[in-house]
Amino acid sequence: MTTDKVRVRYFLSDGKHILMNNRFIYVLLFLWVTPLMAQSTRPNIVQIVIDDVGYDDLGCYGEKRFRTPNMDRLAREGLRLTSFYAPHGTCTPSRTALLTGRNARRVNGNTGLGVLFPNDTTGLDPRREITLATLLRGRGYRSAVVGKWHLGHLTKFLPTNQGFDEYVGIPYPNDHGPERQGGTGSKGFPPIPLIRGTDVVQRLDNNTLADLPQLFLREACGFIARQAKAKQPFYLHFANIETHTPWFLPRGFEGRSAGGAYGDAVEYLDHTVGVLLDALKQNGLEQNTIVVLLSDNGPLHIRYPELEACYGKFATVDTSRRHLLRGGKMQEFFEGGTKVACLVRWPGVVKAGQTTDALVTGQDWFTTLARLGGAAVPTDRTIDGKDLLPLLKGEAPGVRNTHFGVQGVNKGEVVSVRYKDWKLVMPSNWRRSWSPLRHEKAMLFDLRTDPGEQRDLSAQHPNIVKALTDLAGRANRAVVSDQPLPENNPFNF
Repeated sequence: MTTDKVRVRYFLSDGKHILMNNRFIYVLLFLWVTPLMAQSTRPNIVQIVIDDVGYDDLGCYGEKRFRTPNMDRLAREGLRLTSFYAPHGTCTPSRTALLTGRNARRVNGNTGLGVLFPNDTTGLDPRREITLATLLRGRGYRSAVVGKWHLGHLTKFLPTNQGFDEYVGIPYPNDHGPERQGGTGSKGFPPIPLIRGTDVVQRLDNNTLADLPQLFLREACGFIARQAKAKQPFYLHFANIETHTPWFLPRGFEGRSAGGAYGDAVEYLDHTVGVLLDALKQNGLEQNTIVVLLSDNGPLHIRYPELEACYGKFATVDTSRRHLLRGGKMQEFFEGGTKVACLVRWPGVVKAGQTTDALVTGQDWFTTLARLGGAAVPTDRTIDGKDLLPLLKGEAPGVRNTHFGVQGVNKGEVVSVRYKDWKLVMPSNWRRSWSPLRHEKAMLFDLRTDPGEQRDLSAQHPNIVKALTDLAGRANRAVVSDQPLPENNPFNF
């Protein structure tokens, strides 16, 4: 007996019935069930944006003094990226690019967005920019920011006006409070506000700042549990604060590491990652959640007298420690400013225990996560991010061969270029009290043999210097005019 000849009674809402064959029923079921299956298979997204953590501050990237078993576990169970670049060497521009897929120089009508302070009245403009949360909301996701925002403290710039459904956190860094007077010049900053949604629920001092990491962890776990119960896909943007100066921690967590106050903060961050991973498992979400952990920029690498005057040991950089990469936070010339750790776990898609040296930038996660959530990436503006799914699935070796370091956001000056393993650092007379960089000639490095950028090869390879200098010029013009960055470089080396 064929299925086409089997007939069944299908009852209507008024009690009447009609006869239909099985083939028609199968079509109806397909049309009804397929969208539900698509919704249930879209992954939950947990994006952990760690603050001011260096490339080699995790055990899986070579650190020996700090214990980071939970982040090392992410590496074992997923993919470790060894050529991942944060979009910028400072907080606001980097986070802007993560959430919009656009270089921070492009946003707000191509006026750019630099590091924001409590006395600033600007921010990421939701009338002009589209965040990842906005795209995912259109596909049925519920989104939350827990922790540091730093994209504008006025109500109109807060997360719940940028596509996020929930927000608990502080609107700028934990060292932007009145303590910044510190005897070294008053900035007149008010007490740091703790905000829920758009309401200020508490004004924080140094004691209450130390309790925030624990509060943020509870809030994140609560959000995960609620979404598991609701069976609704979610996007959690978790932005820790304890690894940003001052390195304040909840009581009981100090003095555990061999790396001083900063080492303690890294170890507490690792504790936080472990609790978040456990929350996913306990709520039955581990298998259908992609976890992406990345740093917003490199670490502090020189001492800052102003911060030390404010916070003592909780802001004193250990300059005897030697990092693998040259330089650190607040610059885009050398690798230490933007080349940072990035780990990805997605069971069943990302093969465990893998490492890739493919060039990846923070903007790529905007495009990738939007598409994983079923959202269309905007085509009415320049998007710098590329889709990493083929790389994550092991189907492609990479998606780009060039990375540009853009210093500042007002002029959009390209100050470094990486093409495959070659890295050109442009000349600079840039000297600031907090980042004393000065080099009057271009420098060329082979990152394959010299990842720490110690051996200048510009004299041996003038043709490469010229080619990359020309490429930097093209990229600079593209950024300033809000055009796509140059690709498919026609170099014969």
